[in-house]
Amino acid sequence: MSVIHIEGARQHNLKNLTLDIPRDKLVVVCGPSGSGKSTLAFDIVYAEGQRRYVESLSAYARQFLPQLDKPLVDKIEGLSPAISLEQQTSGRNPRSTVGTVTEVHDFLRVFYARLGRFHCPQCDRPIRSQTVDEIVASILSLPQGTKFLLLAPLAENKKGTFKDLFAKLKREGFARVRVDGAVHLLDEVPELDKKRKHDIALVVDRLVIKDGMRSRLADSVELALKWGEDRLVAAEVDGPEHLMSTLSVCPECRVSLPRLTPQLFSFNSPQGACPRCSGLGSVEYFEPALIAPNRGLSLNQGAVLPWKSGPGHHAASLEGFLRGHGLSLDTPLAEYSGTALDALFQGDAAHGFVGVIPVLEQGMAFGQIWRDELSRFRQSAPCPECHGARLRPESLAVRVADQNIHQFASLPIARALEWLQGLTFAPGETVIAEPLLKELTHRLGFLVNVGLDYLNLAREMSTLSGGEAQRIRLAGQLGSGLVGVTYVLDEPSIGLHPRDNERLLGTLRSLQTRGNTVLVVEHDEETILSADHVIELGPGSGLRGGEIVFQGGVQGLLNAPESLTASYLRGDMAIPRPEERRAGNGLLTLRGVTTNNLKDIDCSIPLGCLSVVTGVSGSGKSSLVIDTLYAHLALRMGIKAERPGSIKGIENAGAVEKIVAIDQTPIGRTPRSNPATYTKVFDEIRTIFAASKEARQRGYKPGRFSFNVPGGRCENCKGDGQIRVEMHFLPDVYVTCPVCNGKRYNAETLDVRHKGLNISEVLDLTVRQALDFFSAHPALRRRLEVLDEVGLDYLHLGQPATTLSGGEAQRIKISRELGKRSLPGSLYVLDEPTTGLHMHEVGKLIQVLHRLVDKGATVVVIEHNLDIVACADWVIDLGPGGGEAGGRIISQGTPEHIASDPGSVTGAFLKI
Repeated sequence: MSVIHIEGARQHNLKNLTLDIPRDKLVVVCGPSGSGKSTLAFDIVYAEGQRRYVESLSAYARQFLPQLDKPLVDKIEGLSPAISLEQQTSGRNPRSTVGTVTEVHDFLRVFYARLGRFHCPQCDRPIRSQTVDEIVASILSLPQGTKFLLLAPLAENKKGTFKDLFAKLKREGFARVRVDGAVHLLDEVPELDKKRKHDIALVVDRLVIKDGMRSRLADSVELALKWGEDRLVAAEVDGPEHLMSTLSVCPECRVSLPRLTPQLFSFNSPQGACPRCSGLGSVEYFEPALIAPNRGLSLNQGAVLPWKSGPGHHAASLEGFLRGHGLSLDTPLAEYSGTALDALFQGDAAHGFVGVIPVLEQGMAFGQIWRDELSRFRQSAPCPECHGARLRPESLAVRVADQNIHQFASLPIARALEWLQGLTFAPGETVIAEPLLKELTHRLGFLVNVGLDYLNLAREMSTLSGGEAQRIRLAGQLGSGLVGVTYVLDEPSIGLHPRDNERLLGTLRSLQTRGNTVLVVEHDEETILSADHVIELGPGSGLRGGEIVFQGGVQGLLNAPESLTASYLRGDMAIPRPEERRAGNGLLTLRGVTTNNLKDIDCSIPLGCLSVVTGVSGSGKSSLVIDTLYAHLALRMGIKAERPGSIKGIENAGAVEKIVAIDQTPIGRTPRSNPATYTKVFDEIRTIFAASKEARQRGYKPGRFSFNVPGGRCENCKGDGQIRVEMHFLPDVYVTCPVCNGKRYNAETLDVRHKGLNISEVLDLTVRQALDFFSAHPALRRRLEVLDEVGLDYLHLGQPATTLSGGEAQRIKISRELGKRSLPGSLYVLDEPTTGLHMHEVGKLIQVLHRLVDKGATVVVIEHNLDIVACADWVIDLGPGGGEAGGRIISQGTPEHIASDPGSVTGAFLKI
């Protein structure tokens, strides 16, 4: 069959659709946000393709794989196995890096283990192997009379009971073994927990340094090296241990290094991870700016947030410390000297005061509840021992052509590829190097092909945009070489500058021409115009969507009069440009920014304006706006920010009284969170119901109408409206609650009505319907009007947050801010807010952003969308390239200036 045939698709808002999707083509699904694009592509095509594949496996295998529900569809024919490449980032796991996710790091570990050369961590000299005679001489150099054990390491950090090993050692005539640091007779070794990791070493001999022992020592050393696989430990009794090996030792520092294995280069393994940070590359510490954000307060006024209820049993020593510095509990922290302020946080031994931070450090040992509570006062910083490299010094001492593994992983991918291609090896090493180099260059080449040449392998996945993370997975699929597969992608152009679109389209084409179906949910004009087949859903969002507006070739789309997308592609409709640009009311200036790849730049952002920071991918936009501007201003206000970037200073920071980052993270992670609860609309609705005659007679308070607390909710389903039934080998089934029939509340609560509707029926209203229903309540109506203005009039008040798209979640957050009457002194930071938005909705978003500015706010947006750039008051264009080639301001000014600047990469695409 040459098509994927779908009949009767009724999932979510799809209205019984029947359609054919051509196979082995590049197919784009477009339409307004909430029109059903993701439902068709992911919840039907991908879910059914994946489900059918999983069902072909055994019941045992299925329990280890994600189980997907059968979509609401009458028939699907012609479907091939499906692979989903969605926008979601790789969670918040700090151990996931570009290198680990693409599996390049796995090959890199083998590369360094087989071809690397040790250098001494102390003196940096190349390390050479140690002979048996040298080991004997080294041990004999210990002071006369030194008692020591000669040990052969057998197992390090390994699980098991090791009964067979102990039995073998006994048969070989050995008497003792050291287990987890304690020496035991082989007959008396305690039973080991097989689930715990253990260190096992064979006691080869017990010796004392004295004259005439060389012969016995030499025999024992050879035996220890044999059992320890070229390694031994001379463990002084009540003294240090000396690891020695015939593999490598520094001739000057006498430092012996471990055997080169791939595990030595893994920061997820105890053998390779930095012992200080356990391979995370960062450590957490208590940040004074978070502990006491308002230095204008005194201790009595609660300046130290963790001590708002008082310093407890440290009160007496605190008062002694204050008297010693001529201060009191009523002295504002701003009046403390630098020495006194430092002593307040770190302690003052002279006056017997422990210090705020040492007290909090002690509190971290009191259990998980305390750790969770105190974590908001902690900040992360690069590990002081490995400086963010994640690996132990021995691992970083191994080099290939003067580069250790972290230095290589820190190179931009394009540079790393060039470095690999320029390597030469000795004849004996070439046989080992060739297959490893081939695999590494292929995988790095795929990352370059999808426009990620500016990233580096050490970059944490959690710091990438959704589009970058998706393109990394796309690069992995290019390397897999699969054919006959349906690839489903969700807006792969997100985070990509128009300059780099061509490379992405070439990548999608290479997947398609290989013999795969590529189904892309996309709003990008260039991607739509490059498709073989276009499916447009609409005509509106939510209940007004779910229908096929058009399906066919691009030329047919351009001639379709009913298509909203075609209206913009033809130029019949366009996003209007502002008639004039705001001049602003002062500048917020960042001085000497060197975060990541930024080249010691000064950047001024006009206050009271809509500013857009743009530039090619990897040019430093997020480093400037998120890691530097937001992070430093947030810290000044006592808001936790991850690893603030490097900066010399901020001028006019006092003009910013509030900073808010509006991103596309969900407004809630459970079905209990919804637009009404997030925007506080539900609080007012519950108050209205509590004020009704029926509620007053029954004594019901607003809490009675909450489905989150006992009282008014249905206790059978705990207010969820549905009950989860575990099916073990099958997907969990959600059954409508038989007691409340999905209404979430008990019968008594549902008896209370306002204008004929109960609380459950009100939650089922759309924003537009609620506007009419609550027309007599000005405050509530004002909040609902804002939701309507941002284009979310189709959402149900009680729609679970888990069903909202990223773009919908972001606009709900914007609406909550717009609901505030005045916003002077507020600075809003948005990162790619056009994600998931149709061209028509981008126009609405621009109006909303200008409304924020009209209320006195300053808005800074990171964006590639040229319509947003063209409608800004001020544009900062970074570049000229990505990674090392970026990090400079190549042009800044009004959009007209950017468009006319021949040096601006963005200006070449901008049409004013």
